[in-house]
Amino acid sequence: MNLPPYHTFPTIVSDTIVLRAVQTSDLQDLMEISFYDARPALTVEDAAEMQGKINLDYQQGTSIHWCIVDQQTHKIVGTLGYYRGLDQGAGELGCVLKPAFRGQGFMTFAMKLAIEFGIKEIGLSTIKAITSTENHGAIKLLERLGFVKTAEISFDEIEYQFVGEL
Repeated sequence: MNLPPYHTFPTIVSDTIVLRAVQTSDLQDLMEISFYDARPALTVEDAAEMQGKINLDYQQGTSIHWCIVDQQTHKIVGTLGYYRGLDQGAGELGCVLKPAFRGQGFMTFAMKLAIEFGIKEIGLSTIKAITSTENHGAIKLLERLGFVKTAEISFDEIEYQFVGEL
């Protein structure tokens, strides 16, 4: 296992997107999709506080969180990362896409890159994702990427596990 933090924060570049560390200058752009412990940011200060917690989680080796940047426009379109279980060889992959960028393939590209990183670089044997039963877009995305439903966590949340191939 190759757990965070890394000597240099991993930036993952493809033809379509870049996964990179969130910078302080990104917080205004990310505020509408900033969450920590299921609590949304209401102000840029909230987003900064949440990012501080995310950075601390990374430094403690329990998560890795990227912003997703469109290679063509250099705009931030969303975030994703692994948030739990890394020390046990499992990662819970979570993602959020800004509404204006949904349906354009950004999250498909980002998830593929993150899955590959999780398996090849971190050494994860299990990758899970949890979503709302009402989030039909996320469910379609997960299933298209090779995730299968493994559990109903609560009346409105379901868990998926990656069983696909890279």
